[in-house]
Amino acid sequence: MSTLLHRRPVIAGLLMALIIFLVDQWTKFEIVYNIMVRPHVIEVTSFFNIVMAWNQGVSFGMFGWDSYTKVYVLSGLAFIAAIGLAIWMQRENRLAFALPCGAIIGGAIGNGVDRLHWGAVADFLDFHYAGHHWPAFNVADMGITCGATLLILDSLFRKPDSSKNEDSD
Repeated sequence: MSTLLHRRPVIAGLLMALIIFLVDQWTKFEIVYNIMVRPHVIEVTSFFNIVMAWNQGVSFGMFGWDSYTKVYVLSGLAFIAAIGLAIWMQRENRLAFALPCGAIIGGAIGNGVDRLHWGAVADFLDFHYAGHHWPAFNVADMGITCGATLLILDSLFRKPDSSKNEDSD
């Protein structure tokens, strides 16, 4: 039982990954198979639309060359990153670290699954102002962005753990 309690942050991080992954895949399923069967723009507010966009690259469409090899390379990199983050999360074993890592892991796996399933990532959230549109994104992208931002903030503002810095003479 004490091992389970010791691993509580890791379990919370993995649960976060699962939640992000499931919400991401559910929203994409609804968008692709139900809402955007005939692609169109749904104006939700004066600054937000729901659209159907296929991102064949990575962030903001970078590396969007047309190749089946790229699908496997980008998916493989996403899964390798998720495994690396899971190992790092287990080593850190802190809730403030595990939850953002879990968000990134869930997002990476969600977008990786998209690439393997459709050959591209389904993006559908479109924010705009005065005719200028931010690149469309999805729930996985939000998990990755929020998780990365929180990890950066954690690294900037976390007080060092004195037990790790003490000399063991």
